[in-house]
Amino acid sequence: MARHGAGRGWYGKVVGGALGVTLLAVGASVWTAQADSVGSASRKPSASAAPGGAAEPVDVSIVHASDAGARGVNITIDDGPDPTWTPQVLDLLDEYGVKATFCVTGVQAQTYPDLVQQVVAAGHRLCDHTVSHDTAMDKKPESYQSKEILDAERMIIKASGGVRPLYYRAPGGAFTPYSRKLAASHGMRPLGWNVDTKDFERPGTDAIVETVQRELSNGPTLLFHDAGGDRTQTVEALRRVLPWLKEQGYSFGFPVR
Repeated sequence: MARHGAGRGWYGKVVGGALGVTLLAVGASVWTAQADSVGSASRKPSASAAPGGAAEPVDVSIVHASDAGARGVNITIDDGPDPTWTPQVLDLLDEYGVKATFCVTGVQAQTYPDLVQQVVAAGHRLCDHTVSHDTAMDKKPESYQSKEILDAERMIIKASGGVRPLYYRAPGGAFTPYSRKLAASHGMRPLGWNVDTKDFERPGTDAIVETVQRELSNGPTLLFHDAGGDRTQTVEALRRVLPWLKEQGYSFGFPVR
């Protein structure tokens, strides 16, 4: 998986706050084969698992496959929520009747809990994207990985009003055997991607759309972003990609668990 490092200066501005928050946080297809090879609306809590209680462990392997079947695709949205871009993404998803998985950071979830709740209320699923989006997590001690993942989990649950994240996506794909096992033990399936739209680099709307069309044969899980800077190109690309996918006979689902 590609690492998204360039242009991440906005995270540097919140790292100090993120560390402080962490310390304060309370306490069947080739796509499936790819996944296995990597490792071994009203408010609807069911969209991201029922609130309360202990989560049941899930598989530790990194998932790519869609629960919508062989012609299913998973739309995943990373790094938010963001007050400017997340509402626009939510509006587009609603317009086309698409459900997505939002990989949110602990810092952003704590800052914008109302947006996390809007995501859940619209029937989308939540994913733990760590507290501070450290793409070098795999080089850090297990104790650090644990705090980043579990503190984010608690922050997301609190922000959402009790709805658990069902997946864990390592920033930049920086998974480790330990982080995958830890997340899975908390009911969060490690989540990969097949199509990196590179929208974070703002290559142009046409380039984002062309990447999806060119690389969709790689697998069903598409990576977009709703935070970290100007996401105008992402919004416009989604406006073109979502109907195009429907025209091609694809349906929209969630990553399998």
